[in-house]
Amino acid sequence: MKTTTLLIFTIILFSFAPQDDFLTEQKRYPRVRTAFEDKEDKVIKTLEHSGIKVNELNILIMAFKAEERLNIYAKNRTDTNYKKLLSYKICSNSGVLGPKRKEGDAQVPEGFYHIDRFNPASTFYLSLGLNYPNSSDRKLSKHPNLGGDIFIHGNCVTIGCMPMTNTKIKEIYLFAIHARNNGQLKIPVYIFPFKMTEENFNTYKNNGTKIELIDFWTNLKTGYDKFIRDKKELEISVDREGNYIY
Repeated sequence: MKTTTLLIFTIILFSFAPQDDFLTEQKRYPRVRTAFEDKEDKVIKTLEHSGIKVNELNILIMAFKAEERLNIYAKNRTDTNYKKLLSYKICSNSGVLGPKRKEGDAQVPEGFYHIDRFNPASTFYLSLGLNYPNSSDRKLSKHPNLGGDIFIHGNCVTIGCMPMTNTKIKEIYLFAIHARNNGQLKIPVYIFPFKMTEENFNTYKNNGTKIELIDFWTNLKTGYDKFIRDKKELEISVDREGNYIY
């Protein structure tokens, strides 16, 4: 009877124990193992310096096209507000300011996305895929083919993606792996044309920009201002016209 009780208790215990299945699966790939060897110590120390535990990590990514910056925000799962953790230089760019609206336009998207796939054996070393096109893109575009396969990746070449070099993508990929392994299934990625301060926005608005683009950017700026003020993940929906609602 005692043996049976012990066996049942053991089964229950392990059924509720963390399995680290995603982390284990990712470590099957040589490039991921190399990233851990090269960058795990730095990742953990960076988190510790900000009071964040690696096994509690959630992240949010924010990118600015004009400034060519990709910022990592982080928090513990139980925290309410994000902290800015690191800022990386985007290695190369393509297209112009403005959203991506069709396949082959070389544009980097603008809007509110999330990481929807991890590619540990990417052509561009390691890569994190975005859920472009999202529902806003589909409603605002008039083209039958909006394209896809937009990534944050290694290397330093791009047609519509955000390349970070192999060294930097190792760190970014590890932050994302840990966050995903901690249960963050949709890591937010907010992409803006530029840092949307009042001064910057007025500069671009008064620079001959088309009204349709100003309207789109005005909608993005509402979300930008809200995140910068509150440092909380935005609760976003999309209306019938394709506008983001916060």
